[in-house]
Amino acid sequence: MPPHLDELMYWIGLSAVAMMAAAGVLEAGRKRFDLFGMIIVALAAALGGGSVRDLLLDRPVFWVVDQTYLIGALSAACTTFFLARFVVLPTRFFLIPDAAGLALFTITGTNAAIAWGAPWLVASFMGVVTGVMGGILRDVLCNEEPLVFKGTLYATAAWTGALILLGLMALDMAGWIAALAAGAVIFLLRLIAIRWEIGLPRFTAKGSRDRP
Repeated sequence: MPPHLDELMYWIGLSAVAMMAAAGVLEAGRKRFDLFGMIIVALAAALGGGSVRDLLLDRPVFWVVDQTYLIGALSAACTTFFLARFVVLPTRFFLIPDAAGLALFTITGTNAAIAWGAPWLVASFMGVVTGVMGGILRDVLCNEEPLVFKGTLYATAAWTGALILLGLMALDMAGWIAALAAGAVIFLLRLIAIRWEIGLPRFTAKGSRDRP
């Protein structure tokens, strides 16, 4: 029997929270933060995007309504923190859970906006906000240039997947199949962009020159 869409989205949301929390800890670890600092960064990464989405849609903030998300973020953050003390991880390893979290959050954000009655374009953008805002908060707290503003595809991958999800739903595809397919597209696009450094053109005004 195919999974119920609401139940699937709930578990996808929990998985996204855990992935983003882990990515937050791994990123903060490069800054040599202590346990408290890493937890703050992890919570911002894991809960920030969905919180902004819910505030924009004027709906109850998801982790305030259901503290399971908060518990999941804390558990993933602490587990990653202690595992990283015993396992040597590559510097860029955090990009993998970050890409997974981006895909999962974009899907849940888009679906939540549609369920709230948002138009399709707004719903797709809410998916992007859910996917990228936590990473932006994480990078700002770590005093890093946010990944979403760098060359490789990030928000573009999220928006592509959100539009694919809405398109598949418009074609009456089963919700769980549409969600998994769109999430896979986002994840693969992000990994491909990282591997081959694929990105959007950068702004360079004709005749401009770098400031000293």
